[in-house]
Amino acid sequence: MMWWYGSGISGWGMAVMMIGNVLFWAVVILAGVALIRYLTVGNRTVGPRPTPEELLAERFARGEIDEQEYRTRLDTLTHEFWARVEP
Repeated sequence: MMWWYGSGISGWGMAVMMIGNVLFWAVVILAGVALIRYLTVGNRTVGPRPTPEELLAERFARGEIDEQEYRTRLDTLTHEFWARVEP
């Protein structure tokens, strides 16, 4: 027989099993919550990111910048773009 020293699980063994069981289920539940949040909250941005020119046009449309500043910044953006494209 294999019961020479009792059942083999003392009070500490039971405590470690209970703590391990609670930790296991906590990890499973947290992983499920994280997966649900990733699938639902993570996909709120639809479509491509706006270009710098589009962002500048939005600021002009909202009235954050005037026409002179819009034209100056647009010229700067297009000048920097063509400076990078042409060697």
